[in-house]
Amino acid sequence: MKHINLLLILSLTIGAISCKEDPKLPLEYAEDSISTYYFIRHAEKDRSDPENIDPELNQDGLGRAIRWAEVFDPVALDAIYITDFERTAMTAAPTSVKKEITPQYYDPKAIIIEEFKRLNLGKNVLIVGHSNTTPEFVNLMLGEEKYEHMDDYDNSSLFIVRIINGKATDIRLKMD
Repeated sequence: MKHINLLLILSLTIGAISCKEDPKLPLEYAEDSISTYYFIRHAEKDRSDPENIDPELNQDGLGRAIRWAEVFDPVALDAIYITDFERTAMTAAPTSVKKEITPQYYDPKAIIIEEFKRLNLGKNVLIVGHSNTTPEFVNLMLGEEKYEHMDDYDNSSLFIVRIINGKATDIRLKMD
């Protein structure tokens, strides 16, 4: 846990340059802009009813959601996006309460990536998704097919995509 916090702090410190942005400018002309996106999959869900397509988190998942809030504590988040499922809302809840940010819903099937980037230019954004949608979203942000779907029991990956002056970089970390 200390390693993830240290990496997040280091990542934020390196990019802690104040941003001046003009939302009317295309992304490629947004000089000195730094946008950082933190992608996580929802925490462990209740698997007791295989017919339930919208289960809540189980006890392990509730604990992980609280740990995610601790991971993001030193991060100055500007926005939180979740899908319209209980498990993503419950995963984001401790962080959103702590940061006093109301999560916004997004539809991973209808995301227009350039519009999303433009809306969040110069911001720090948390996106909570699923084992298939999280890597797909990261790939869209990177403009390449780098990550495959996550293992169904991988609830601990953190993808960080940083876009500096239109150039994307990424890293994938794991929470203990």
